[in-house]
Amino acid sequence: MQVLDSSERYGAVSRLLHWAMAVLILWQFLGMGLKLIFGRNDFVGFFVGTHQPVGFVIFWLVVIRALWALASRKRRPAHGTGMVARAAKAGHALLYALMIAIPTLALLRAWGGTRGFAPFGFEVFAPREVEVSWATSLAGLLHGELGWVLAVLVLGHIAMVGVHESLWRDGTLRKMAGRR
Repeated sequence: MQVLDSSERYGAVSRLLHWAMAVLILWQFLGMGLKLIFGRNDFVGFFVGTHQPVGFVIFWLVVIRALWALASRKRRPAHGTGMVARAAKAGHALLYALMIAIPTLALLRAWGGTRGFAPFGFEVFAPREVEVSWATSLAGLLHGELGWVLAVLVLGHIAMVGVHESLWRDGTLRKMAGRR
C-alpha cells in the first residue's frame, strides 16, 4: 500500500481524507435536503441533530487535509497543463476555501450564540448570557447559502470526474480511488 502521494496517484492518507470528507459532506447535504423537503420531524431530526458534530469533524478533517496537501504538494499528481489545469486548480482552491469557510462560520455563530457548542459532549464554547449579534448575524447570513454553493461545486467536481473518465480517459478517478 502506498501511503504517500506520488506523481502517478494519491497515497492512502490523501485518499482516506478525501473519501471520509466526501461521505461526511454528503451526509450534511442529505440532512439539510431532507429538512428542506420534509421540514422538522422525528426522522429528519436525527439528521439535523448530527449536523453540528459532523460539521465539527469536517472542519478538522479539512484543516488536516489542507496541511497534508501543502506538505505533499511536490509529490502529488499534476492537474495537467493549460487552461484545463488552471480551471482544475481554481476549482479545487474554491472547494477548499468553502470547506474551511462554511464550518468556520458555524463556529463563529456558536461562539457568538447563547446556546454554547459541545460536540460529542466536549465543550468548545460555553453558553453566553448575551448574544454577539454581529457574529451570529454574519454566520446566519452566509453559512447555509455557502453550503449550497459548495453543493453545486461538489456536483461540478463529480461531473468533471465523469468527463475525465468517459471523454478524456486519463485515469483521474483511478488516481484518487487507489486502483493501479
